[in-house]
Amino acid sequence: MKAKILLFFFLGMVANGAYAQDDSPYKTSLLVDGPVIAVGSGLSYLGLKLMQDKDGISQEEAMNLRKEDVNGFDRFAAGNFDPDAKKISDYPFYGSFGLPLLLVLNENVRSKAGQMMVLYIETMAVTGALFTMTNGNVKRLRPLAYGENTPLHEKIRGNATNSFYAGHTAATASATFFVAKVFHDFNPDSEARPYIWAAAAAIPAGVGYLRLKAGKHFLSDNLLGYAIGAGAGILVPQLHKKSNKYNISLVPVSAPDYNGALLVYNF
Repeated sequence: MKAKILLFFFLGMVANGAYAQDDSPYKTSLLVDGPVIAVGSGLSYLGLKLMQDKDGISQEEAMNLRKEDVNGFDRFAAGNFDPDAKKISDYPFYGSFGLPLLLVLNENVRSKAGQMMVLYIETMAVTGALFTMTNGNVKRLRPLAYGENTPLHEKIRGNATNSFYAGHTAATASATFFVAKVFHDFNPDSEARPYIWAAAAAIPAGVGYLRLKAGKHFLSDNLLGYAIGAGAGILVPQLHKKSNKYNISLVPVSAPDYNGALLVYNF
């Protein structure tokens, strides 16, 4: 019942956005955005289940882990373990989800709030699907698993295999870059645009640093998460721009042998 209510809410938002876009730089459609949101949300749920069902390593395997087995690029982070950094990283992570609400303070965006939320939900659905389906199918030990000061129970739990890639960083980047992109497109003459882009880049970078320090992710995990999140935050609104001359759509996909995103070009 809750799933049906949530689906109707999404579809209602899409329909509402479709009827209020005369002065908007974007074009949304129930027939296009509804399925993307539904598929992305479904894959996010499936990927989350896969992540939760992953097995950890044995105590013997944990005791025999060596930092030397980590690739040279990421080795410096092997063994990191800082619970305080982990807790602090949650604040900007969860806080970033509400940042798009600040866009309604902008006069140009306010009247298109429904359409903006459709695009935001779609952006996060794509980001969530890509992250959870990848993480749920890839087993990579977190840096904390190599730490001498990390409690054994932290090393052997299934969550310790969820290093690839950095979900906190990806989701935060997706939200902040989405805000910057939408503000940029609605306010082409605003002098605030460079500062908003700078903030959008800095917030997920800070989250990535804290996740690295906490021993949750290696540098490569964070770089990939940052790139994918920022890409989704920019690309989803861009593909909806009326001025976009290329009839391209981005859809998350899943199959027995692969998971990822499908770029569709209609001609």
